[in-house]
Amino acid sequence: MLIEAEQLAALTDVVVFDCRFALTDPAAGRNAYHAGHIPGAYYLDLDSDLSATAGQHGGRHPLPHPDEFAATLARYGVGLETDVVAYDDSRLAFASRLWWMMRALGYRSPRLLNGGLAAWLSHGGELQKQMPEVAACKPPVLASYHQQVDIDGLREAQMAGAVLIDSREAARYEGLEEPIDPVAGHIPGALNRPWQGVTTAQGRVQSAADLRRHWGDALDAEQLVVYCGSGVSACVNLFSLALLGRDDVILYGGSWSDWCSYLAAD
Repeated sequence: MLIEAEQLAALTDVVVFDCRFALTDPAAGRNAYHAGHIPGAYYLDLDSDLSATAGQHGGRHPLPHPDEFAATLARYGVGLETDVVAYDDSRLAFASRLWWMMRALGYRSPRLLNGGLAAWLSHGGELQKQMPEVAACKPPVLASYHQQVDIDGLREAQMAGAVLIDSREAARYEGLEEPIDPVAGHIPGALNRPWQGVTTAQGRVQSAADLRRHWGDALDAEQLVVYCGSGVSACVNLFSLALLGRDDVILYGGSWSDWCSYLAAD
């Protein structure tokens, strides 16, 4: 599930995706890609490639239709069994979104570059500015995303006793600040496990022991549902749970931005 920079440098038959993005500056990731990226990497944009157009409800980054997403990947030669590596410079926040989406649709799970772009540069890896050639393939026919719920599914899961995890930083969870969405706070009953606890400040994934401490007793819950602000950084928590063997965890895709859209409408 993780790949080190030296391992990536030795690969020849792999599709690499640059997933850099900034919620406060949506053009920043693409601009950074054009300024220099890992040789051979293609760029996937959170807003236009890894999300559908937002509506009144459904969250700020609703999942794209499976057929549209399959067509996006196929443009870069990615089929169901293609070996894919993804990276970003945000402690896996955006690369893990791609990981979850591909996994939830039945693709071979991509590996994430441990430490992100900084690890590549520290290893002595070079960057290139030119766009790599594209060898498209035929997109597969996909079903719907597995292990994700909308607001109705979330309520059903809560009624069935699922443990709900809020992945945002503590200040947003506690409602002390809300820099993005119109309402502050958290979904009633949710526990807080900030997604930043999965990695070090350098973006490297914590040890298994540290990840278990991050999750505490929640790791033993019969059913877990994870959310964040818009279904993006929650995927870092989902990735860490998969590393610990919890492959049954559900994503509330619309997350707080969906939940609070109903509060704001009242």
